[in-house]
Amino acid sequence: MSRPLHRGVSGGVRLSGSNNDLWDSQMKDRTEKEDLDRRGSDQSFLSAKFPYHLHLSDNSTPKNGINENGFAPDSLISGTPRSRHKLAMLLLKFSLISIVILALTGSFWWTISISASSRGHIFHGYRRLQEQLVIDLWDIGELSLGSSRLKELEFCPEEFEHHVPCFNVSENIALGYTDGNEYDRFCGHGSRENCLVLPPVKYKIPLRWPTGKDVIWFANVKYNPQEIMSSTVTRRMMMLEEEQIAFRSDSPTFDGIEDYSHQIAEMIGLRNESSFIHIGVRTILDIGCGYGSFGAHLSSSQLLTMCVANYEASRSQVQLTSERGLPAMIGSFTSKQLPYPSLSFDMLHCAWCGIDWAQKDGIYLIEVDRLLKPGGYFVWTSQENKVQRVTRTKEKQKITGNFVHSFAENLCWKMLSTQEGTIIWKKTSKRNCYSSRKSSLGPSICSKSQDVETPYYRTLQACIGGTQSRRWIPIEERTTWPSRTNLNKNELALFGLHPEEFAEDTDNWAVMVRNYWSLLSPLIFSDHPKRPGDEDPSPPYNMLRNVLDMNANFGGFNAALLGARKSVWVMNVVPTNGPNYLPLIMDRGFVGVLHDWCEAFPTYPRTYDLVHAAGLLSLESVQQRRCTTLDLFTEIDRILRPEGWVIIHDTAPLIESARTTITRLKWDARVVEVESNSDERLLICQKPFFKRQAK
Repeated sequence: MSRPLHRGVSGGVRLSGSNNDLWDSQMKDRTEKEDLDRRGSDQSFLSAKFPYHLHLSDNSTPKNGINENGFAPDSLISGTPRSRHKLAMLLLKFSLISIVILALTGSFWWTISISASSRGHIFHGYRRLQEQLVIDLWDIGELSLGSSRLKELEFCPEEFEHHVPCFNVSENIALGYTDGNEYDRFCGHGSRENCLVLPPVKYKIPLRWPTGKDVIWFANVKYNPQEIMSSTVTRRMMMLEEEQIAFRSDSPTFDGIEDYSHQIAEMIGLRNESSFIHIGVRTILDIGCGYGSFGAHLSSSQLLTMCVANYEASRSQVQLTSERGLPAMIGSFTSKQLPYPSLSFDMLHCAWCGIDWAQKDGIYLIEVDRLLKPGGYFVWTSQENKVQRVTRTKEKQKITGNFVHSFAENLCWKMLSTQEGTIIWKKTSKRNCYSSRKSSLGPSICSKSQDVETPYYRTLQACIGGTQSRRWIPIEERTTWPSRTNLNKNELALFGLHPEEFAEDTDNWAVMVRNYWSLLSPLIFSDHPKRPGDEDPSPPYNMLRNVLDMNANFGGFNAALLGARKSVWVMNVVPTNGPNYLPLIMDRGFVGVLHDWCEAFPTYPRTYDLVHAAGLLSLESVQQRRCTTLDLFTEIDRILRPEGWVIIHDTAPLIESARTTITRLKWDARVVEVESNSDERLLICQKPFFKRQAK
């Protein structure tokens, strides 16, 4: 378990010594004043180096010079044996106090001299000394507060190790849901459990990126060796080596993922997949992604691939993909629109994704069209595409796939190429194409009331959406990556933003990320020593890969991380009860999702290395909510990896309240003041690595 940091407290009983006389009280004041002066000088040094400083509550007792019986001490009367005895005792006490003061002063200057002797490490060494001092002082304070601490949450039963609330396929089937609807999410009352999910018995911290992209720990996912060895397809994609799963480049539909990606690029007219960026392709939605191999390969070409697949109780595509450090979330095309804005992705990819695109009169293809940006690509690979059959009836036409061809044409898609079971269409860049179709062909255009830009699990619509959006900009006309992160004046105007406001937000987040890393780096260094066989890594030691931003706003945190060259990907979440800038985030070349934080997030336990929330508590506090702060933090604990980090930035009262709540989650925590704003605080937390005992 990681070394404890600074635990939150909620007040309580204080231990106080006896105040026998006024002299004791005055000398105690004097000693504490000198101690505060010394700590004040320490803080001024820290403030000069770093714009945050650790904040502690004042738990000292009032000093008024009155004894416990309510009377002041006796007056000193000279000339009597009693007064001489008192005078001797006072001199003795004065001598002892003087010795303590001299010892503390000498220790202080000795510490300074040691720090000065090693100039190369003065900042980190002195800062770690400061932090340890704060930790020790706070632990001492906790001794007097233990009896009043809130009851800590219990650990969940073992069956919750891979549990995802809101998804219960067997229960949905029992309730009569069929035709794919059994995979839908249902977040009703009772779907949330306030307990702490423990990892599997043999769970290990994932390997660092990029090694973890190709090798994961077998015990971290719900899979068993028999499932791997019993399937020829699985054996071609994964190899079990002792306690690890190594992912191969082979696939059931093509010889290798590199050859397959190269083939797609050639079918579009490019030399190879590294040229996708130059034609405006940056974000890809991979439907039924398998084990994320397509996205893993394309990540080296600066392409961001989001895996979406159904909930699966075992052998989960989403769980394996996220364990590899790749973007993934649970989602289904069966009956609801995905919580992404219209015109979000540059490419949609489906290779053996298990969706019958001819079902329900092509309504799944309409959802693909809604999600694609103008000029975007739909790549479909299937065994059926290799087979040429004669079409005789309408039903036979749907089964053979010819229905898809004709329906795609009615959606104003142009088929670019077909080769070895792979077909690629390009969505039209011209908005007037839809109105120029014959009225009897294809689905109609959605009305304004139907064309919701960012639906939240709304029923699938049988009409074409996104055509009335002001964001209708073909991908070939957009700035290519990475310049796309800085939207131009006209693009910002679509969201009511001025370039100056956007630039200020970008600059603020760049400073904030540098400060976050200054806080986390020495802590990661001390809490995560070099592991056997590892070389000494450079800051921040590559301990973070999967990042969740719970209140993303413009996506500035994501942009700042990439600008600082951090090897991370960020799931940008826009709360349903706040301003909706998710379309802006997607237009910047990032990935994100709309979400209600009173519901469970659609991912498996232990997905993220870092969870960040700036202003979320303020946003949630202004509305009448149907969930509590404890519910929110319990969900964060579920999706956070052991030894993972939480950074919460909010107002001081809300941070203090949150610190009280997180004591129930057994997290290590500290509060840091934001010196640029005295009304704000940072709450830095780390989730300990608790292990379930083997049976």
